[in-house]
Amino acid sequence: MKIFGTSKEFIKSDDVEWEVVGERVKRKIMGYDDKIMLVKVHFETGGIGYMHEHYHSQVTYVESGEFEVTINGETNTLKKGDCFYIPPHLIHGATCTKAGVLIDVFSPIREDFME
Repeated sequence: MKIFGTSKEFIKSDDVEWEVVGERVKRKIMGYDDKIMLVKVHFETGGIGYMHEHYHSQVTYVESGEFEVTINGETNTLKKGDCFYIPPHLIHGATCTKAGVLIDVFSPIREDFME
């Protein structure tokens, strides 16, 4: 299991390095076990979370910025304080229209993020 910092229970953002995952997109895996995972994703304006699907349930909180989020063909503009839920296997993606951070929670964990 990949553990950041000195404690699995108390994770300080400054102890976790950003991982570049796309043009204008980077993430930090902030905490997880075998059932749940929380990931902080930073987008610069114009950054894209390309359309994709996975078997995980996902809830995302918009910590800052503004995003055009598409889930199952429906698009909505979301800003600080908003959130969205993605059931397993629905095609979804996001485009950042104002730089910001998304907080993703997955169940079960995204094993593909651990590689």
